[in-house]
Amino acid sequence: MEEEIKRCVELLLAGKVLLYPTDTVWGLGCDATNADAVRKIFEIKKRQESRSMLILLDKADKLPLYVRKMPLIAWDLLQMTERPTTYIYPTAYNLPDIMLPEDGSIAIRIVQDSFCQKLIHALDRPLVSTSANISGEPTAPTFEAISEAIRSQVDYCVPVQYAASTDFKPSRMIKFVDDYNFTVIRE
Repeated sequence: MEEEIKRCVELLLAGKVLLYPTDTVWGLGCDATNADAVRKIFEIKKRQESRSMLILLDKADKLPLYVRKMPLIAWDLLQMTERPTTYIYPTAYNLPDIMLPEDGSIAIRIVQDSFCQKLIHALDRPLVSTSANISGEPTAPTFEAISEAIRSQVDYCVPVQYAASTDFKPSRMIKFVDDYNFTVIRE
């Protein structure tokens, strides 16, 4: 796995787009701090730039690097999270504008998958994660279900042997409303 992580980090630092396994479904990913790489993902997905994408972090203690003001309830919810959950924080920073919707929020998941954790740790930057499908089409639940239209446009596909997820569904999404309140966007 170490050689695969090293190869992926080199590609990500060079602005490349990967097709890679996560703790949910396979994702399209790039260095979230590289606006040109993020733009490539929007092009591959045929997605409007006004729609945001989420980022993955390997540890919760990195959240303050990308969230200007943590809602007070956030730390409690993060400690209770057992399944893959993406939290939408109201005040993002240290990310390119293309990563953020008009309201300045950012969706972040602390990844539970070992391969992803090691990849993000080695990259030492957040990793974009968005489902490997054309915008508006159904999410591909497995690598085999990912269309050739997607596979042919990425710079590199991580070998299937590194996929550990057995869930194969998008994460739950929770949006913080203020310091003490949140709403479930997707169960």
